[in-house]
Amino acid sequence: MSSLKDKAIACAGNWIVDIVQTIDTWPQKSDLVHIRHEVMGVGGGAANVVLDLAAFDAGLRLYAVGLVGGDAHAGLCRSACDAAGVDRRWLKTSATAMTAHTQVMNVPGDSRTFFYHPGCNDALTEADIPVEEMAAEGVGIFYLGYINLLGALDALEGGTTGAARILSRARACGMVTVVDLVSADTSTFAATVMAALPTVDYLFLNEVEAARTLGRPPIPAGDRAGLEAAARALQAAGAGRVVLHTGQGALWFDGAPLWAEPCAVAPGDIVSPVGAGDAFCAGALYGIHQGWDAGRCLSLAHRAAAASLKGATATEGIPPLRVLLG
Repeated sequence: MSSLKDKAIACAGNWIVDIVQTIDTWPQKSDLVHIRHEVMGVGGGAANVVLDLAAFDAGLRLYAVGLVGGDAHAGLCRSACDAAGVDRRWLKTSATAMTAHTQVMNVPGDSRTFFYHPGCNDALTEADIPVEEMAAEGVGIFYLGYINLLGALDALEGGTTGAARILSRARACGMVTVVDLVSADTSTFAATVMAALPTVDYLFLNEVEAARTLGRPPIPAGDRAGLEAAARALQAAGAGRVVLHTGQGALWFDGAPLWAEPCAVAPGDIVSPVGAGDAFCAGALYGIHQGWDAGRCLSLAHRAAAASLKGATATEGIPPLRVLLG
């Protein structure tokens, strides 16, 4: 069997256009607040991860997978793929739904708030993700994100979901499956994730998502014992390796814990945290593709996340790999 180095990476799931607006402070209801800066960029799990991987400029074969509309926002998604050299043959067009988009309200040093229109992401179905075709094209890693923000694919029936079935098919084709979560507060959050866990080789999530999946009280970002217990429980529920990231560090759990500290970033250098989690995932995913050990994967993941903080959109702060590793 050939190594993953010889294989392509396909990133499926959310394609969103983010309109990131920086404001001074969060207003009271009916108040006015100034928008100090506005920028538009492509966002969403699949989009961010594949474009971050492309920004590494490491010669990877990359595929965009998802659904966009026939609108101007869709054009931005396609143009971003073309500029990055990402193959978008499986980035399909809906005749009925509009491209997903989000108004991101960024208060520097304080918070970011998302006003999200799901559009095509809710309409994405199993038929739109032909994993068997991808395997025939040499795809070795299949990323899906974000579970719990995929509408039709998250729908539970008979204890399973469309997302779980897609991941199972990908594994049957010999692909390594990678899943990322989103901090959505829904009544079916835990059940949707649990349905997918037995089909996941690498699970990426933060402390909020870990607690919601397991039905536990919030886990403080610095509570290593609590985070290790959560990772152990997630693995016992079926996940392969668990990669749990917080603002205070990251845990790679594969039967035993490995901790890594984040890269220090001066507060004045932080423009927006909107894409940091996806950049972390992209860095780790590159290491997985290259066959690196867990420590090296986490090191690049943290470097990519730190670089992302310096860009206004989810992906514009990511430099080539030679810069990240220099």
